[in-house]
Amino acid sequence: MAVDDECKLKFMELKAKRSFRFIVFKIEEKAMQITVDRAGQPDESYDDFTACLPADECRYAVFDFDFVTDENCQKSKIFFIAWSPDTAKVRSKMLYASSKDRFKRELDGIQVELQATDPSEMSLDIVKGRALI
Repeated sequence: MAVDDECKLKFMELKAKRSFRFIVFKIEEKAMQITVDRAGQPDESYDDFTACLPADECRYAVFDFDFVTDENCQKSKIFFIAWSPDTAKVRSKMLYASSKDRFKRELDGIQVELQATDPSEMSLDIVKGRALI
């Protein structure tokens, strides 16, 4: 599975310059390549992010999550989210599952990984809980 250079470039901008709040990636099955589906602006919210994930198609995503620790420190963590809804095609789910680890290695700087098959598995509360670990 090839990874389009734009994926790495946009991720570096998210990580270093915080140019984006999130990036959604998709596999172009005909080209067998991972490409950028959508990049969210810094002022977009977690709700904006979850709203752009298709209900019946798999996606990979990274989300730059800002939070405050129990000690009142402002921090952020970069989440890698593997979105694989139950309603997605079996072939698509297999393709995303088999390509995930290699793709994740291309994105240096991911701190937390989440896998979700339904929106409740990636609720804001779950993300906050994982960020504080």
